[in-house]
Amino acid sequence: MTFSVENNNKNPFKSASSTFYKKHHCKSPYYYRNFAFFKIRPLKPTITITDTHTHLYSEEFDQDRNEMMQRAIDAGVTRFFIPAIDAAATQSMYDLEKDYPENVFLMMGLHPTYVKDNYLDELKHVETELAKRKFYAVGEIGIDLYWDKTHLKEQQIAFRRQIQLAKQYQLPIVIHCREAFDEIFEILEEEKSEDLFGIFHCFSGTLIQAQQAISYNMKLGIGGVVTFKNGKIDQFMNQIDLKHIVLETDSPYLAPIPYRGKRNESSYLVNVIAKLADIYDVSEEEIASRTTQNSKDVFGI
Repeated sequence: MTFSVENNNKNPFKSASSTFYKKHHCKSPYYYRNFAFFKIRPLKPTITITDTHTHLYSEEFDQDRNEMMQRAIDAGVTRFFIPAIDAAATQSMYDLEKDYPENVFLMMGLHPTYVKDNYLDELKHVETELAKRKFYAVGEIGIDLYWDKTHLKEQQIAFRRQIQLAKQYQLPIVIHCREAFDEIFEILEEEKSEDLFGIFHCFSGTLIQAQQAISYNMKLGIGGVVTFKNGKIDQFMNQIDLKHIVLETDSPYLAPIPYRGKRNESSYLVNVIAKLADIYDVSEEEIASRTTQNSKDVFGI
């Protein structure tokens, strides 16, 4: 797989919903600024690393997107899966795909924090886009009760409808769950079938919740949280078979140690890999290889 960077001044990404970047992610909000990047140590050049969840169209990358992408490629990260949030972000996603056609793979869906009074219109947009072209997943979708509980019913309806769309198009789902494991599992139990599968994005639950997610044919998306001292998931990860794990950044959020609190980016997956290699007592190359294969199994590439 090749990668090229064009030097240009165009910025097609400004139209993405900027308010999303302050509130969507899995843990507490961070505020970012540019900073001097440390040199990233790449793995073996034959190893391909996959970032299964990154918001590359975020405004946080507007000033150095090309350079950030090149750092990731240099570190071995060559596949980037891009979740949708709402209709306003769609064109930015398409622009990103146009600029990096060999590296960027798009999802389509309605993020739970964007389920508002107009959610039926947003769901119609999801349906229309899915019917028009190829996507690699329906996501990110789910339930988020951290920010706002007033639209729980609408979030449940939207989550269920998008699961049904994923089944219709034979696509995986990518789940966003924040303070809503019980509500998510209730719907997964009702909708479970052989053709329902995907990823529990940004997993930060308990061992029991991890096992339950896996029982619904879900992989666990593991990122920077596994490196946090208070992340807790590192305490039981070695009880989860590697076949159930995929890598993600959720960038620009949740940067791993030693970058915590700064802007996250895909090149930092090497830090997540190093932590997982220590937890599983295997080589970093094995972590990269097996998680990339797992991502291929999910997304069908």
